[in-house]
Amino acid sequence: MASWQAHFSVWIVKWRVKRKLRGVRDYRVARKILRPDPFKVPERVRVSTARVGGVPCEWVEGESRASAVLVYLHGGGYFACSAAQYHSITATLALEGFRVLAPDYRLAPENQFPAAVDDAVAAYRGLLAEGCSPEQIVVAGDSAGGGLALALLLALRQTGIPLPAAAALFSPWTDLAATGDSVKGNARKCAMFHGPDIAMSARYYLGDADPRSPLASPLYADLAGLPPLLIHVGADEVLLDDSTRLAERARAAGVPVELKIWPVVPHAWQLAPHLIPEARESLKQAAAFLRARAGAPVSSTIV
Repeated sequence: MASWQAHFSVWIVKWRVKRKLRGVRDYRVARKILRPDPFKVPERVRVSTARVGGVPCEWVEGESRASAVLVYLHGGGYFACSAAQYHSITATLALEGFRVLAPDYRLAPENQFPAAVDDAVAAYRGLLAEGCSPEQIVVAGDSAGGGLALALLLALRQTGIPLPAAAALFSPWTDLAATGDSVKGNARKCAMFHGPDIAMSARYYLGDADPRSPLASPLYADLAGLPPLLIHVGADEVLLDDSTRLAERARAAGVPVELKIWPVVPHAWQLAPHLIPEARESLKQAAAFLRARAGAPVSSTIV
């Protein structure tokens, strides 16, 4: 049974985001609408800036000397948000026992596909150059960041670079062609997005590129050889089928997958672990999944 906080958050997101975002064609307006609420970073968490592989990044670290590195790729449709606006997630994961690296990859439409993929690969290669072992690196991301996390894995496999140990994906945007049945079927129920707008907003990032290009839409890729995946998605999201079809294709390719569909919750509910119990639980489950595969010790959490 979903919490009352989850139900309330759906109402809030529909009022504050969906009604304003519907039909918007100016990316600058959409950026402002999608900006997450401010979050106060706990005193136990240290945030510092760095350039890793030439990419501007944030290191988000807890008090413990974590050995595992988690590369977190933020959402925002490839055109909005930043690492600094995702502290609610990255700080929580830092307190779960990771050194979190959050790249500020280049945003569209100023920097279109494959700029975000190139930056994610550069940051990952920078970690390897600094001596990080791929066996102790894991990757996570939400929405566009979840799709970018998959694109990172595919690009690494393509170039023969050792893959990270695992990936956790929160409502990943895996099909920029927007062909899933849930794009229409969940258009009214989804708290954040109006289904028909999905393909249009993808053009900020794609430009003239094919929306079925595997590095833009990993749903269309050969997924064989990828590391274990954990996928969390809301039952009412327009992007539900981006997750369910990904899980089916990954399993068919022999990739270990854990898929969990959460009732009621809005898109990117993990952004509110301080407010929504399901957000805390999703991040806790993802952290446990990633720790187990990176051999990281259990650490204390934010709650």
